[in-house]
Amino acid sequence: MRFASIASGSSGNCIYVGSERTHLLIDAGISKKRIEEGLNQQDVALSDISGIFVTHEHSDHIQGLGVVLRKYPIPIYGTKETLDAILRYKNIGKVDEDLFHPIEADKDFICGDLTVHPFHISHDAANPVAYRVGKEEKSVAVATDMGTYTDYTIENIRGVDALLLEANHDIHMLQAGTYPYQLKRRILGKEGHLSNESSGQLLCQILHNNLKHIFLGHLSKENNMEELAYETVRLEITMGDNPYKAEDFPIQVAKRDCPSPLIEI
Repeated sequence: MRFASIASGSSGNCIYVGSERTHLLIDAGISKKRIEEGLNQQDVALSDISGIFVTHEHSDHIQGLGVVLRKYPIPIYGTKETLDAILRYKNIGKVDEDLFHPIEADKDFICGDLTVHPFHISHDAANPVAYRVGKEEKSVAVATDMGTYTDYTIENIRGVDALLLEANHDIHMLQAGTYPYQLKRRILGKEGHLSNESSGQLLCQILHNNLKHIFLGHLSKENNMEELAYETVRLEITMGDNPYKAEDFPIQVAKRDCPSPLIEI
């Protein structure tokens, strides 16, 4: 399996997951040009993409979707509520609705030689999901936009070979920042976003000997810094109730403005 972040951050998200035969995107929240450029760095063309799996309808996850679909007839997958919300989004423009296919959380979906497993997340959207994608014994997961996590979340990402996990904000930066009170309250709420500390604490629950790569994703431009997210998560792992240290795992911050290296699993 192959895994790369094309872009990840509060301003736009697009993740590539693939095999030799099947190529998928999770979200299309950046421009078509940037998606193409990012895929080209992974030796994949946008025309090779077998499907785009959308987590939810917020603009930083779908803003490039309309332009992509007017050029390439790629099937779009998401929960029914998410797809309905996308089609109501004024900036999506005219698209072929026959390309939109509903899926259900907790029900596996086969796309080429990959198995996609959607699972519920806690976020203020119509019916948001995260995704675990597997082939044979290998799997990766993309889990962002979660105000909180539960045992259910842990079970759905336990045992993955690689993971992109949200580390959205530093709580103190957010509290001291210029955001309006209601927006701060939303981000910190149970349907908001995971803080750096919460991200590290979640990781402590799912670390295992065969975990090959960790991306920290969906960082806030205003309320976080790459080094702060990286060091906070590492500290939570090293100080947490688990047998590991942070240096036991490759940990990398997924950038908002450039693709990551390709991870081969």
